[in-house]
Amino acid sequence: MGGDLFVNLLDGFGTVLQPQYLVYGALGVLIGTFVGVLPGVGPPLTIALLLPLTYTFEPTAAFLVFGGIYFGALYGGSITSVLMNTPGESSQVVTAIEGYAMAKSGRAGVALSISIIGAVIAGTIATLGLTFLSPVLVEVASQLRATDYFALMVFAFASVTALVGHSLVRGMLSLFIGLWAGLIGIDFVSGDARFTFGIAQLSDGIDEVLVVIGLFAVAEALYGAARTLAGGDTVVPLTGRFWPNRGELRRVWKPWLRGSGLGFTFGALPSGGAEIPTFLSYGLEKRLSKNKKEFGKGAPEGMAGPEAAASASFSGVMVPLLTLGIPTSATAAIMLSAFQIYNIQPGPRLFESSGTIVWPLIASFYIGNILLFVINIPMIRLWVKILKIPAPFLFSGILVFATLGVYSIRNSYIDLLMVYAIGAIGLLMRRYDFPIAPAILGVILGPLVETQFRRALELGDGDFLVFLQRPFSAIVLGLAAVMIVLPLVSRRFGRARDAVDDGDVDAAGLAPSEPSATSDTK
Repeated sequence: MGGDLFVNLLDGFGTVLQPQYLVYGALGVLIGTFVGVLPGVGPPLTIALLLPLTYTFEPTAAFLVFGGIYFGALYGGSITSVLMNTPGESSQVVTAIEGYAMAKSGRAGVALSISIIGAVIAGTIATLGLTFLSPVLVEVASQLRATDYFALMVFAFASVTALVGHSLVRGMLSLFIGLWAGLIGIDFVSGDARFTFGIAQLSDGIDEVLVVIGLFAVAEALYGAARTLAGGDTVVPLTGRFWPNRGELRRVWKPWLRGSGLGFTFGALPSGGAEIPTFLSYGLEKRLSKNKKEFGKGAPEGMAGPEAAASASFSGVMVPLLTLGIPTSATAAIMLSAFQIYNIQPGPRLFESSGTIVWPLIASFYIGNILLFVINIPMIRLWVKILKIPAPFLFSGILVFATLGVYSIRNSYIDLLMVYAIGAIGLLMRRYDFPIAPAILGVILGPLVETQFRRALELGDGDFLVFLQRPFSAIVLGLAAVMIVLPLVSRRFGRARDAVDDGDVDAAGLAPSEPSATSDTK
């Protein structure tokens, strides 16, 4: 296996190192950074926005662009986090905490250099993990049955729903909205129309691309415009030195490595994503640091670890996506949608049936990290100037770009009405703190989980105990139940502990009606 792996990887490098493909990769990095550096715009929105424009590309070129877009958009989001305290996505919240504090103290350049160096190191380490782990998991995945796939998808639903946002109820409602939208159309078994409301255009279901663009591009533009009306963001000027000194390098090289390990490990699990490892990395670095008092005030290691974890998690998330066909983050869900556009189904047979695409894709991650560094270092001051684009032009441009992209798919005004209706729903979800990721996963995985569910019941003659007969599926379903119950239990104990603390305060003489000092800081 080892010899074949290296041969396949070399073949992948032979493809992506061709001049035309290097241009595609560089174009992806440039576009990703340009769009990602806009306030509030992260990798999922960027890829969703540009997805329709790649329909005319060959698959290898399209995925090279997507990989470059992700790396570029992630670094672009770091720029807005550091200079504007505006994370592009939830995984960059910690970057905003420490990076913005560093920027305000005159170390904006150092924060940005720590971010991009850490991204390159972590991305390379994680891609090595993807290279050597994926073929092994393919062998394991080939032994899985319908019940096992159903259990894995349920576990992905449970983990993503339970671990995003602050409310399990909101997460579950978001998931059910996505599952409902994914089931719209003709039932593949009975041939009956489901949830079409007599609209013929809904017989084929709702295109995942429309859902992605509506929930990300349209909803984000509307939400960003509303947030801008409430009060604009200010940009910290990029002054002082750019590169970290020896003392700062000594403080960040270990967090880079630890963050890489955390990001890839959690990304490779079916509960993957970047949010959990970034916050775990931040807590770990704070616990291990000799400069604990600097955290929250601009600690380099507090930014280095989470940034590395966020970058490494992408390659980790690609492991279950490529080997099992299960996306565990919004970005991976959009990538799965892109695979389906080209009639490519990720799973155990992907490396055999589409090896000419998969291995160049993996090789492009190595090249993408290098291109990210080479392209963005000399252009950093240009990206900072883009932050000064007036918000009305920014958000109206996103809406125009999304409209043109959607209309170009099928030249259908029904698609436009649908995507703006979905965008309005997404705006309400953001306004009332409903997480978007469960809805996206529900839309894309809903038909797949239904297929595996029905297939398993057919094999078990309608007996629901078939899902517990195989040890693997039984254990995974049990873990899914734990993922749902654990947050409920922890919150209940948290409330009980807070009640005890309040009782102690009252006993100390504070009136029960007096507000606490931290009640308004949330």
